[in-house]
Amino acid sequence: MDGNAVLDIGLQAIIISAKLAAPILITALVVGFTISLFQSITQIQEVTLSFVPKAIAVCVALIVCGHWMISELVSFTNAMFDKIPGLIGGG
Repeated sequence: MDGNAVLDIGLQAIIISAKLAAPILITALVVGFTISLFQSITQIQEVTLSFVPKAIAVCVALIVCGHWMISELVSFTNAMFDKIPGLIGGG
């Protein structure tokens, strides 16, 4: 197993992590910004006003994107298992 293989696996792991986290983080960012804008316009400073909608939006994002996220993770795991023989020198 050479250094290039390790770097390739590490790069693929970082990319799949970013792809899996993106829908949740972007949803939380958009909802948080919208709620903060609403709070600054109306001068309502209630903590639950920012937390509850963000939590609901993240749950909805998980429901909507959950199947895609699992299938991406399964395909990545299968690709890593397929690379094992070549990494240990068997093929």
